[in-house]
Amino acid sequence: MNVTVSAFPANAGDACGDKRLRQAVKVNSMEWNFRAAEDLAAALRAGEVSSVELTDEAIARIERDDKVINAICVPDFDRARAAARGADQARARGEDRPLLGIPVTVKESYNIAGLPTTWGMPPHRKYVPAEDAVQVSRLKAAGAVVLGKTNVPLGLQDIQSFNEIYGTTNNPWDHGRTPGGSSGGSAAALASGFGALSIGSDIAGSLRTPAHFCGVYAHKPTLGLAANRGMVPPSEPALPVDLDLAVVGPMARTARDLTLLLDVMAGPDPLTLGVAHRSALPPARHERLCDFRVLVLDEHPLIPTGSAVRAGVNRVAAALLDGGARVGRHSPLLPDLTEAATLYMQLLISGSVARFPIEPHEQLRTRAAGLSADDQSLDAVRLRAMLFSHRDWIEANNRREVHRHGWRQLFAEFDAVVCPITPTPAFPHDHDPNPLERRIDIDGVEYPYFDQLVWAGLATMPGLPATAVPAGRSPEGLPVGVQLIGPMFEDRTPLRLAELLEQKIGGFHAPK
Repeated sequence: MNVTVSAFPANAGDACGDKRLRQAVKVNSMEWNFRAAEDLAAALRAGEVSSVELTDEAIARIERDDKVINAICVPDFDRARAAARGADQARARGEDRPLLGIPVTVKESYNIAGLPTTWGMPPHRKYVPAEDAVQVSRLKAAGAVVLGKTNVPLGLQDIQSFNEIYGTTNNPWDHGRTPGGSSGGSAAALASGFGALSIGSDIAGSLRTPAHFCGVYAHKPTLGLAANRGMVPPSEPALPVDLDLAVVGPMARTARDLTLLLDVMAGPDPLTLGVAHRSALPPARHERLCDFRVLVLDEHPLIPTGSAVRAGVNRVAAALLDGGARVGRHSPLLPDLTEAATLYMQLLISGSVARFPIEPHEQLRTRAAGLSADDQSLDAVRLRAMLFSHRDWIEANNRREVHRHGWRQLFAEFDAVVCPITPTPAFPHDHDPNPLERRIDIDGVEYPYFDQLVWAGLATMPGLPATAVPAGRSPEGLPVGVQLIGPMFEDRTPLRLAELLEQKIGGFHAPK
């Protein structure tokens, strides 16, 4: 079936040529599976379809197609059908909620009462929490119908999505390639028409990279904007914790659907900051493309940008210019990218090793002692970070605050930054048990596997919001995405820019 998500103006006469969008989907049948959530909500309100019909159709598609994709690792179809019946009954009573009756999926790492939460870790394959994560509760309160859980890598610690419990999730565009990770199951599900929305998490591009690899949309919110309680390893209690780098966020097939879902997810934990605070995100800085000031980056000092991704960045830059936006390619206000990558790796790896030890401490000390003092490669940075003391971490955190202030100054001159998410489109499955031995091929040259995280870390380290948007396809036909980084707590600015770009260059296209 040939399905494209398209956008067209709801009005005309805008002086800049940019119109407020209404999302639409062209389909050659009555199938609903690739419709935007926004359109499904309108159809449900108009009585054109029932939630039971949407849910049954989504389940039928999963049962037909997911044998090859393996995105839905924990189906919950019986409860989904019951929730759909309840949604239809609620609507018949005159109720209306943001997601009432809309089928969605949830990343496996979120607690859902009655379903296993394993994070792909075999020792925890039988762990079943008794309580929903905060974000699952918010989905249900908004009326969403949860179809099931989506696959993840072991411990959420990879740029792919495979584990011993649930197996390998394949990219819907090329089954020999990864959909990304750690929210790879969610991105593959969206690209395959398995639900209109999904929720994931991001510490190393785990929302943005799968969106880039699968041709869908994702938004990494500002650090701390969306409560994360219950998105926790099965060995740990589901307590409200202020995470250092990680966030939870929305995934969708259109930019406007990201905003719809973020509005459901945003807000502090009711057990902590929610006692005294409410979220009140400011509006987007601009509504028209011609009013945006955008810095475009396509080069990083520590790793090259592959030709396919560079073409995607340039495609977005050309659309911005064509729409009248002010586009810059360089700025002295941009924080140093090398130091940013170093700080990101130090904070990421020191935190990850504290939670999931890699090898005995003394072995790490021996390996680190063998490094040359002038070795400042990212491999060396990662190894040294595995041995960080609390004092080391405090020093890195202090440098992070300097970078955050640098970003504030940059965003006084620009509204958003466009840059890659990873240097390449989706790469072939690589299940080498030692990820430190893996390599990423960039236009025929190999680089250390984890070096590709530097672009994702650009927004993660300072805690900035970043929206992943489709930006065309590679010569091989693989999706290519870019990220739109915005000012802290101004999430609506990159989200609005994503909507405007969707009109200019198109958005999601279903794999053939």
